[in-house]
Amino acid sequence: MRYVQLRAFHYVATLGGFSRAAEALHVTQPAISDQVRKLEADYDMKLFERHRKQVSVTTNGQALLEITNRLFEIEQLAYEFLNESRSERIGTLRIVADSAHHMTRVLALFRQEFPNVFVSIRSGNSEQVLDMLDRYEADIGVLGYVPEDKKLDVVPLASTPLIAFASSITKTAVASRKSVSLKELATWPLVMREQGSRTRAKLEEQANSLGLKLNITIEAEGREAVRQIVVDGGGVGVVSDAEYVGGPNVQKIAIRDKNLTMQEAILCLRERSENKLINRFISLARKHSPR
Repeated sequence: MRYVQLRAFHYVATLGGFSRAAEALHVTQPAISDQVRKLEADYDMKLFERHRKQVSVTTNGQALLEITNRLFEIEQLAYEFLNESRSERIGTLRIVADSAHHMTRVLALFRQEFPNVFVSIRSGNSEQVLDMLDRYEADIGVLGYVPEDKKLDVVPLASTPLIAFASSITKTAVASRKSVSLKELATWPLVMREQGSRTRAKLEEQANSLGLKLNITIEAEGREAVRQIVVDGGGVGVVSDAEYVGGPNVQKIAIRDKNLTMQEAILCLRERSENKLINRFISLARKHSPR
């Protein structure tokens, strides 16, 4: 087993293709293919399923990827240690969030301290956030709830209620309301995010506890899509008050249920908490979270 073979495998697995891996490592695609092929041949183990120009990781490949994730994470830690004396702090921090509203203050403080670090922010529902952290595809996660998982380092943030919102240009009776009970809300035509959204899960859990069935008439992927459908009169949306985007065409409606609250959280994998950038972001979140 050679380091270059493991590196070739790791980059193909994480980037999803031989060409992308070759580009990232600044070598030719045949060289990458040869290194992976030799690794498979030496250990008589199939690591990838090859379908024309697409590749997917096998069960054995996924098991090896979990090991190489840690291997190259340790390599990155060694690199950071050896470069600690450099005056310029560089690197990349990857954040995946179910809503970017929850961590903007911490992000601003982080940027002041690390102005040369490139920060990428991707959106995803709660399931996607946890999956990307687990696969090392993201460094920091932001959720609309506090998960109970010993493998995660979690910093709870503020707690905010869920609210409903409707189009104010349709002139319906719903749009004129200032508040609504959950029992009545359940009868309204709801526009909800896809399965995996914590906001939807929270609403469904509370409705089920009261023996109510939600009238979900439209399911859309992403918060922006839900909002546009609501604005155009397609139904009523539900969102955390912290994530609500007002405007002349929408009406905010309070939900009279004290149990419908979301507590945001910033988190990372505990095993990666020694990474300099991850550690500092989590430390800033913990320092400035409400006591």
